Amino acid sequence: MSSKEIEKIHHQTFEEIKQTGGNGSDYWMARQLAKILDYAEFRNFLPVIEKAKKACQNSGQPIEDHFVEMHEMVPIGSGAERKMESYAFSRYACYLIVQNSDPAKPVIANGQTYFAIQTRRQELADDEAFKRLKEEEKRLFLRNEMREHNKQLVETAQQAGVETTLDFAIFQNHGYQGLYGGLDAKGIHQRKGLKKSQHILDNMGSTELAANLFRATQTDEKLRRENVQGKTRANKTHFDVGKKVRQTIKELGGTMPEDLPKPEEDLKKLERRAQSSEKKLGGKNDDQ
Repeated sequence: MSSKEIEKIHHQTFEEIKQTGGNGSDYWMARQLAKILDYAEFRNFLPVIEKAKKACQNSGQPIEDHFVEMHEMVPIGSGAERKMESYAFSRYACYLIVQNSDPAKPVIANGQTYFAIQTRRQELADDEAFKRLKEEEKRLFLRNEMREHNKQLVETAQQAGVETTLDFAIFQNHGYQGLYGGLDAKGIHQRKGLKKSQHILDNMGSTELAANLFRATQTDEKLRRENVQGKTRANKTHFDVGKKVRQTIKELGGTMPEDLPKPEEDLKKLERRAQSSEKKLGGKNDDQ
């Protein structure tokens, strides 16, 4: 069985054990999740839960909102069940748990991808302000987010050994190649029919920008979490993350990023127009 098939099975399994509460929110039962994550004994899973709780607290989130203590009916043989102490985990709690589990296990690595993507999708879905934005505003917002996270990615990549401007260009191309099915920055540029002066990130719609933002943030986290050292390993990490994001888009039935349409206007034009409007408004206020 290929690694892609294994990952698909894991993702389906996470979906199968997902439950929905009365308020419509998704949750996962701790003992079920422990078995899926390859913890033979629940007691060995408890330290991971505690680490995840601390991470939750450090992020400023109320622990009780994400780790709800309760009982779970556990099979004990011959069709009998016993009520045992357990937890109901939110999606965010599951994300923190897989981030604090052993990444050497394939199911953990796949769980990190699954819950990271699901958590990010939910964050965007829950962001009412973001949903009310027009497409142009979403593009401007995500492009600015991309700028900030790329700065962080540069710093993290440098710590991993990606030192020169050329090194970083190669590093970035590995991420693009993973996400765009082998296309590097030049290939994407040609595929989109852009002029030499146009930047590919300035000519993406909000969906494509969101995919690239996720690629950047997850690469940054993975480089830090696994303390990746050396240009070769850093490049591979970026490629692998991009490839996983692409695979998830495919599994969700989405359009591949290279096939998404190019917006009518370059973001540089939108930014200049926005700045011009702000100046006009500022001038009016000064006159009043």
